[in-house]
Amino acid sequence: MDSVSEASQGAGELRSYGGEAGDARVARRRAALLDATLDLLSEPEAGPVTVRGICTHAGLTPRYFYENFENVDVLVGATYDGVITEIAESARLAFDAGGDPREKVTAAVRAIVDAIDADRRKGRLIFSDALGSPVLTERRAEAVETFAALTSRSAQQVSRVRSEEELTAASHFQVGGFGRVLASWTEGRLSLDKDRLVALCAHMLWPESRSHVAGDR
Repeated sequence: MDSVSEASQGAGELRSYGGEAGDARVARRRAALLDATLDLLSEPEAGPVTVRGICTHAGLTPRYFYENFENVDVLVGATYDGVITEIAESARLAFDAGGDPREKVTAAVRAIVDAIDADRRKGRLIFSDALGSPVLTERRAEAVETFAALTSRSAQQVSRVRSEEELTAASHFQVGGFGRVLASWTEGRLSLDKDRLVALCAHMLWPESRSHVAGDR
């Protein structure tokens, strides 16, 4: 089946071709476009992301771009959303699996650090100020709210806040500081190894989790 005959099936069921189911082909091409976008967005001097550039990088034609996405902004947003959802879910699961508050905070921090260490592109996409676009600016603002909700308990304990407004402010303060540290680490401006980074960030988010930080040897 060629691209024309496949596209002509519209919303109908896609037939298998070359041993690969039609829906699997669509999913593979979508994944390739998302991965190419993550590559392009996380380049140190990333320029404007275009349909042509993404398709060239992914080894696909524009036909397959529009099979999955209405325009570049939709694709950029989907790329960011996929990364932030993955990392937030990993942090939430790690937090829930922890025992006492110290363990929960440390486990959540480690999950986030592990995720961006495994794929530095994801860290640059989420935290680097060098990557700017209206879509990313909006998504980052939404992500701050997501992570602020995750840190609200530690913010309440550390800051001893009493009102919802104060809790929101304290949570944003923690998220902002944590994000800046991770941005510097991802971009190579901090030489801490991963264990030291986790210990330091966990201590800053929950002082009772102080362990293996400078002076505790």
